[in-house]
Amino acid sequence: MLKTFFQPLIAWYLAALKTAGYPVIVLLMTMESSFLPLPSEVIIPSAAHLADTGQIPLGFTGIVIAGAFGSWLGATIMYWLARIAGRPLILRYGRLVLFPPEKLEKAERWMAHYGAMGVFIARLLPGARQLVGIPAGIAKMDYLKFSIFTLLGSTIWCSVLCYVGVKAGQDAQLMHGELHHVALWLGGAMIFLGGLYYFFVHRHMKKKL
Repeated sequence: MLKTFFQPLIAWYLAALKTAGYPVIVLLMTMESSFLPLPSEVIIPSAAHLADTGQIPLGFTGIVIAGAFGSWLGATIMYWLARIAGRPLILRYGRLVLFPPEKLEKAERWMAHYGAMGVFIARLLPGARQLVGIPAGIAKMDYLKFSIFTLLGSTIWCSVLCYVGVKAGQDAQLMHGELHHVALWLGGAMIFLGGLYYFFVHRHMKKKL
């Protein structure tokens, strides 16, 4: 379902990379880090593969920077929307951006426990990375700290995905948005990140209940 929904956008992205370059990476990563659950596991690895095979005139460093900047931009949008709208409005309309009240309450406990470091960790966790700006904005976290930790976490995440794109690029299905093939190459990283999730989220949040 997810692949079918995003297939036209992914096809456009792969074509646009050859002419638009870094700006299109920024655009899609901004979307991925705001309200649209577009998988970064397709955006960055695809660009890295095309760059590695000489199909687009981009460099790995530039791809990582563009990806991290787009992630920061999308997270910034969510941060300021949440900060300006406030908690009552998020509770009322959060479901529209896949952020129901129970998820908000859990995210708020996360932010209260880990603060700015929680932003950094969340940027490395699939499912948590897109929405971390909401509780940070509600909590009125210092915007400079939010930006720094968002950029640090996003840079690491995009670097991992860039490496995956180079190593998994021989798999043609990667270029068609076959997320389960990308997931195979992310297996080791996911085990590590899953450990982070268990230690920093599940175990400690369970104690708070």
